Amino acid sequence: VLASAWALRLGLHIASRTKGITDDPRYARLASEWGADAPRQMFLLLQKQALVSIPLALSIVLAGWNPVGLRVQDILGVAVLAMAIGCSAAGDGDRVCDIGLWAWSRHPNYFFQWLGWIAYPLLAIDLSGAYAWGWLALAGPVCMYWLLVHISGIPPLEAHMLESRGDAFRRYQARTSAFFPLPPRKITGAPA
Repeated sequence: VLASAWALRLGLHIASRTKGITDDPRYARLASEWGADAPRQMFLLLQKQALVSIPLALSIVLAGWNPVGLRVQDILGVAVLAMAIGCSAAGDGDRVCDIGLWAWSRHPNYFFQWLGWIAYPLLAIDLSGAYAWGWLALAGPVCMYWLLVHISGIPPLEAHMLESRGDAFRRYQARTSAFFPLPPRKITGAPA
């Protein structure tokens, strides 16, 4: 149910964002860079994404298989995922926006998407040791962080934003955390 709620929200967002366009600009850019080798490279990229989904699915499965009864920790896990879904929806957007969540993180939607994956280890890990397999659920948020921050999230999106928004985005980068929500940095010598 939790994974379905997350998938429904993300799927509806992607459907509305891509309505009327033929291709995601990040993938179009990759295809352009790859040239004639684009079909093979795109196939390989999709296979890598499929492999990376294994630890994510494992986190969900381990949370579902946890034989320990309902705990306060489980309620916390559900609350974390519910908050992450709501805040991720609020953070979706690709303009240079520096109010609300965007004042604290350049990619609040990615941060909250990652935070949602923290819910599954909370549901899977049993501190009493009754379910040792639950610790493997940490692979999901670790994998999601790596993907969003280093591979398919922030790097291609910021390259696109720099190209399309230029100096406005550079100034935003200088004062705003890339991923974790942090108070904006004061830039000396720059107008407020």
